[in-house]
Amino acid sequence: MKISTIKDELNSLAYHGRGIIIGKSADGKKAVTAYFIMGRSENSRNRVFVAEGDAMRTKAFDESKMIDPHLIIYYPVRVLGNKTIVTNGDQTDTIYQLMDKQMTFEQALRTREFEDDKPNFTPRISGIIHRENGDINYAMSILKSAEGDDSSCERFTYAYSNPIAGKAKFIHTYNGDGNPLPSYEGEPKTLELPDLDIDALTDLIWTNLNEDNKVSLFVRYIDIESGESDTRIVNKNA
Repeated sequence: MKISTIKDELNSLAYHGRGIIIGKSADGKKAVTAYFIMGRSENSRNRVFVAEGDAMRTKAFDESKMIDPHLIIYYPVRVLGNKTIVTNGDQTDTIYQLMDKQMTFEQALRTREFEDDKPNFTPRISGIIHRENGDINYAMSILKSAEGDDSSCERFTYAYSNPIAGKAKFIHTYNGDGNPLPSYEGEPKTLELPDLDIDALTDLIWTNLNEDNKVSLFVRYIDIESGESDTRIVNKNA
């Protein structure tokens, strides 16, 4: 399996759309997750990330320029006990609410499909980190149209137990720019997770996202033993 550096992978495309990275730190002590958004339209670029307790939401940077909040404003991050949920849409709330009712991550996502933004039918990508017994396991999911046909939804879930320290998985919505936008294909990519503190990793990711298209970045380190977390948020519209 190909293992890429964060720098090389982020520079491989000018437009990833939205992306989720989840892994275990090089010292094996922390769960690491990152979520970024990119945008092409003025409406999509007119956003910032805002922390709200241990959750995080999107917000219009300039409310007067917000055309349509549909698919733009949502909670990408929520925490449910020892589980951290990260997604690219309001399916965060679906996962949170249904897992709170004892459904699984995969069962919760079976109630959802890709986004209704014809002709792109943007995939819904989701991740969840579970701390348990001094370690973590995590899963990633993508819900996408079948070759751009909105009559069929393809569902893929990838689960990772006893993840290797210093490695992460990366999934994003698009395989580059285009009209319509080409959906992501294949399983999540494997990335090297360098031995960096949260500020250095945040800078590494932000610096290597396409300058014209990047909008916002969220990075969180979660202590596997205690559950204590440290978060960074970077917004292009600051």
